[in-house]
Parts: sequence; structure tokens; C-alpha cells
Amino acid sequence: MAGAEDGTPAMRADVRALLDLLAAQDAPSFAAVGAAKARAGMAAMGALFDIPPEPIARDERLAIQRTDGGEIALRLFDHRPSRGPSPIMLFLHGGGFVIGDLETYAGACGVIARRLDLPVLSVDYRLAPEHPWPAGPDDCEAAARAVADLPGLGFAVTGLVLAGDSAGGCLAAVTAMALRDRPASVPVAAQWLLYPVTDLRAEAPSYAAFAEDHLLRREDMRWFLDCYGADRSHRRASPLAGPHHGMPPTLLVTAALDPLRDEGRAYAAALVSAGVPTLFVEAAGMVHGFLSMRRALPSADEDLSRCYALLRTMIGLPDSTTSGVSALPA
Repeated sequence: MAGAEDGTPAMRADVRALLDLLAAQDAPSFAAVGAAKARAGMAAMGALFDIPPEPIARDERLAIQRTDGGEIALRLFDHRPSRGPSPIMLFLHGGGFVIGDLETYAGACGVIARRLDLPVLSVDYRLAPEHPWPAGPDDCEAAARAVADLPGLGFAVTGLVLAGDSAGGCLAAVTAMALRDRPASVPVAAQWLLYPVTDLRAEAPSYAAFAEDHLLRREDMRWFLDCYGADRSHRRASPLAGPHHGMPPTLLVTAALDPLRDEGRAYAAALVSAGVPTLFVEAAGMVHGFLSMRRALPSADEDLSRCYALLRTMIGLPDSTTSGVSALPA
């Protein structure tokens, strides 16, 4: 993995192969096709580029009621058929606040549950443009506050791990801020933010550096954010704009070849400056979205395995070699 003489960051071989394949397809941008076709396109990409979900002891549909009478669908993944008191991970999927769903991330959530020996609850929050900001943050906060008393869970929740990738990383950080300011019935043990959106107020230099031909296009990000319709200066849209003191221990992961790279770096730096215990990992030579593209980007296994090890230590979970969880491939 070598960089170009002009200083362009190095690119992994599997990343190069994926980008070449996508370039040969000459597919239209998400922005060009609209929300419905973009959602179908993400689902198709997931089926092609991610590893299919493997059987797991618990893969169950749950739900909570919103205050307006609507329902927030949830999906529980646990490699144990039953367990005693335990922390739980609340997972918030990516997709620019517009695309993505419980199905697209089922494989990733199942692997996280196995590798951490931790139940994972995936949240089907409302999507823009049909449900613009702050519908998404509202749903994620509601799910976090309700999880300890969720019917059908079958075990006592001792703490929350808030996790998400891309837009979901933004929602996880926003939810963590809300629970810091008005705590839920159980504490937030940690947050895991993968290549998160953290600042809608301006485009960082990495937007220009990786605007095209690096999987996530600047054009698509601009469209996603237009659909989202957020007050971009508000901390519930741009967590980098909020106060950072008192946030939970954080594992923040960026991809080196990602338009969102610089705002992820900036958020990690802000947390460190505020005295928040923070671990920062940058996946060298990697593009956006690798959590849910494990078949196309097998080298991401090493990055994700490192994350699992760091999270286990951060949350205080026993080592996987002694917890009865086999070392399954990510």
C-alpha cells in the first residue's frame, strides 16, 4: 500500500479493486435518482458487497411507541439465547439520514454482537426527506431512554453503548449529549462512532480532497444534508458545535480516504480537549462505509477487530478468549 509521489494518501488493494468496479458501472449518484431508488440501491450494494447475516441465537423484532402514536421498530441481535444483567449496544445505522435500514445492517450487527458478546439493538429511526430533522434524533433518544424497560428484552440492562456509522455516528453523539444533560435510567458506558458526520456547518478540506471516485461523493453528501433539513448550527445536527465536557468514553474511527475524515478528526480532538477519555483510530488507505462492506473490503477485518478489542477494554468486558465467544471472522 503505497502513496503517490504527489502526496495522495495510499490506497489498499481491495479498496482500489472496489472503486475500479464501481467506476466501470458508471452508476448515477444517489442525488440523481432520489430517495426511493437510493434506498433500493443501498440495499442492493449491501447484498453484493457485505457478508450475508449468519444465524444467531436471537434475531428478534421489537418496538416502542412514540409520543405521537407512531412506532419505532427495533431489531435485537444476541449470540446468547438468554443472559443475565448486561450492557446493551444501541446501534444507529448510516445512510446520510435518508437511506439504510434494519435489513442492510443485519450482518454487521450480528457480527458485533458475537465479537463483543454484547446484545445489539438496531434502531429503525425515521428517515428524511419524508421525516426531516429532528425526527431522527428524536427517535434515537426515545429508543435510548426506553431500552432499559423494553418489553421482550429478557434481561436487565446495566448500561448503554451508543454506536453508529456515518449519519448514525452523528445520531449516536447527539443521543449521548442528550443523555449526558438529562440522564436515562441506565448510564451511557461508551460511544463508538465510525466515520461520523459531526459538523454540518461547513465542508472540511477532506470534502474537496475526496469529492469524487472515493465511494462517498460530495454531491451525495450535499443532497443527503439538503434532504435532512436540519438547523445546521444546532448541536443536535452538528455535535461538534455542542459542549463536549462530560461525554462518555469514546472510540472514534475515521477512514483516511473519506470526505468525512476531517470532521471526525476534529470531533475526536474536541473530546480530548474537553477531558473526555477518547481513543482515535484512522483506517489507513480505507474509504467510507467499510463496516457494511466486509465482502468487498476484507482488509477492514483488521480495523474492526482492533475496534472490538478496544471496546472490550473500554466497556470492561471480559476478553473474548475467556468469555465463551469464538473468534469469528468479521
